[in-house]
Amino acid sequence: MVTRTPFATAALCSLFAFAGAARAEEKTPAQPPQPPSTYVHHTPISSAPQNDELLVSAGFDHPELISRAYVVYRHEGRVEEREFRRSGGADGAPYAVVIPKEHTRGAQLGYAIEADAVSGGRTALFASRDRMQDVTLLKDDDDVAETAFLQRIENRRSVVGAQAELVRFGSTTATVGDGGANGPKRTEEVADQYYRFEGSYTYRLGKVVSEFGIRFGMVRGRSIVPGEADPGKFDVGLNYGSPRVRFRATDYLHFDAEFLTSITEVGYSVGGGGAVLLGDPLAMHVAFGMEGVQVFGVRGYTKVRLPLGTRVALTPSIEITNMPHADKAGVRLLTDLDVRLTAGLALGARLGYQARVFDTGGPTLGLGGSYAF
Repeated sequence: MVTRTPFATAALCSLFAFAGAARAEEKTPAQPPQPPSTYVHHTPISSAPQNDELLVSAGFDHPELISRAYVVYRHEGRVEEREFRRSGGADGAPYAVVIPKEHTRGAQLGYAIEADAVSGGRTALFASRDRMQDVTLLKDDDDVAETAFLQRIENRRSVVGAQAELVRFGSTTATVGDGGANGPKRTEEVADQYYRFEGSYTYRLGKVVSEFGIRFGMVRGRSIVPGEADPGKFDVGLNYGSPRVRFRATDYLHFDAEFLTSITEVGYSVGGGGAVLLGDPLAMHVAFGMEGVQVFGVRGYTKVRLPLGTRVALTPSIEITNMPHADKAGVRLLTDLDVRLTAGLALGARLGYQARVFDTGGPTLGLGGSYAF
């Protein structure tokens, strides 16, 4: 019978453990120190403004191991690279690259950071050409408004238009004479009327400057001219050109301004005008405006545009004017009907009534059209 003591068992276990540790040390030789490696310190960019320069900043551990470092980026299907320069980058980073705003026009951009090692070869330090860091390029409020505006006008920025209008205020009694200031006088019924032809061009931007354009035309008519007794001086007219611009303060507040240069029956004249639009200029809105031409007269108006579906709009308006070169002001009540026939083509008609005195007046008849492209 063999008897084992606890002391003998513990000693035997210690011996085996020591032997195993010794063999393990013999099999695992000491590792030599690893050479230093280059690492990049960079905060990833996930979004940036569109149409603006994009700054990519970075710092490098052991920059002595690299000869050059680059930002490799993809925009609009093209891949380009730009070298890091030592400068004040964001967050105190010592190196930076500026991607020009001409390359941030799309909706997205991708980039990676690479470096050329002094020992040779190029290494990807952040992301890679196959899996770039995606950057969403955000439009500013003005660009968003322009995009929405262009969708509504179906990208048809240019509009050409033409109008013709015949306006009769009825007949007015005038004291006339053919013998000068001291000659005999007589009363005569004068037809107070005029006709107008106008052409226009408008270019629509949809930004702070919402649109600009020019209109040009001619007015010919007959009216009692203040201080004149010679019937031959009652023939009045105007040839004019008027550049104009519309500003967008908000989506529902716009301002119009125009300058008018003209030749009237008495010579060269200038004028101008403006309007305030409350509401959607392409849909329902109210406009308050005025226009004046030296010698020829002044008009003030209010109009309301009422859409009747997607293709038809009705615009009633009221106007007070002493045009053309009249001795008293008259009131005009007008209604414009506009019908969009195709995506770009629209036709319009105008009907109305006006008078300078309570007991006589006359109609307004007008036609117009426009084409957007």
